[in-house]
Amino acid sequence: MLLAYIDEIGEPGAFISRDHERFHTSPAFGYAGFVIEAECARIFGQRFTHEKRTLFAPELVDQPNPGQWEKKGASMFRPTTASTHPQHLRVFAGLVRHLRSMRGMLFYYADEKPQGTPKQTNLDPAARETSAMQETLNRLCTYAERRQRNLLVMIDQINEKTRAERLPQMYGHIFRRSADRPEMKRIVEPPMHVDSVLSANIQFADWVAAATTRAIDNQLIRDSPYHWVPGAWSHALAGSFTHESKLHLWHRAVDDIHNSALFFKERPLHPLATGHRVGDGLPADALRKIHAAAVHAEERGHRE
Repeated sequence: MLLAYIDEIGEPGAFISRDHERFHTSPAFGYAGFVIEAECARIFGQRFTHEKRTLFAPELVDQPNPGQWEKKGASMFRPTTASTHPQHLRVFAGLVRHLRSMRGMLFYYADEKPQGTPKQTNLDPAARETSAMQETLNRLCTYAERRQRNLLVMIDQINEKTRAERLPQMYGHIFRRSADRPEMKRIVEPPMHVDSVLSANIQFADWVAAATTRAIDNQLIRDSPYHWVPGAWSHALAGSFTHESKLHLWHRAVDDIHNSALFFKERPLHPLATGHRVGDGLPADALRKIHAAAVHAEERGHRE
């Protein structure tokens, strides 16, 4: 059996730009983590715990329960991490190599958000979460089918109300899709919620999701502070993602971004250019409005 540990990429709210006073958190939403054979899960969790305790030993000195101490991925991967804490990147890359030695794989799926306020984009955060989770399960099941293994998916704990709302939706999706997509029968249960404090592997999934969030930021935002993502440390990630991993772009003139390409130096949306680029003299807000108008015109054309 395969075990998949996943966590959220970004958050499901609206996004306009990094410098917007309100809608500035994340340009995409989805899920990321890793998949590992069940018999290797405990061994990998032990390795993660050892590396975490070694790396953050000074921070553990005053902790009443070091065994349950977490280092969140958002703190691991900051705009200045490459220059101020390169050891974070080295340890993460080492853990990825160790995961690969156990036939484990990294995974992600995320949707780029349409830029605009909730009203402008007809935002339904719950629908965005559901859609991303459904596509995540679809792709994990496809991977499990290729491996000819059954699959159990685990995600960080959420509140009981939200869990109760999501569970029937996931059951329904898996059941309906199983009718004509046999790979969906590989999943044993809808995602199980596990408290990250009690699971080293859920904590590593959080690190993977955070690193993926930074890579997405670098791909989608021209002046992203995470320009350090494509570096020597990320070479360990080449070939480490499932074939099904993907960043789905929103009405772009380039293809979606797949697998390890998310961490490459090449940025299809912001290619290196010589000379003067069209739009260089326009403010970011004007460019966003032009793009939004083009998208709306395209959608009207489809309806007509």
